[in-house]
Amino acid sequence: MTILYGRPDDPAEFDRYYREVHIPIARGMRGLSRWTLTWTDTQNGGFAGPVHLVVDLWAESKEAMDAVLASEAGRAASADVPNFATGGVTFLEGTEEEVPTA
Repeated sequence: MTILYGRPDDPAEFDRYYREVHIPIARGMRGLSRWTLTWTDTQNGGFAGPVHLVVDLWAESKEAMDAVLASEAGRAASADVPNFATGGVTFLEGTEEEVPTA
């Protein structure tokens, strides 16, 4: 699952809340095999594009991800999103395909 957080009204407050409040809530989600954050302003040399943060969550299968999201911790993390995502949020779920390198 990929989560795209749009540019928030107050990026510094978004970052603080995400790190200090949301991550501790979301850490309760059991069954994730990987979790990464990409802060796009850092990646793009300070350019303030439309997406502020890209979050990638991995689980062993779609069923495992569905169970993570349906868990009490998953529901709590989802319920917390409106508390800080003033720039909007998009959840993308799909099938990952790895492309071999040459």
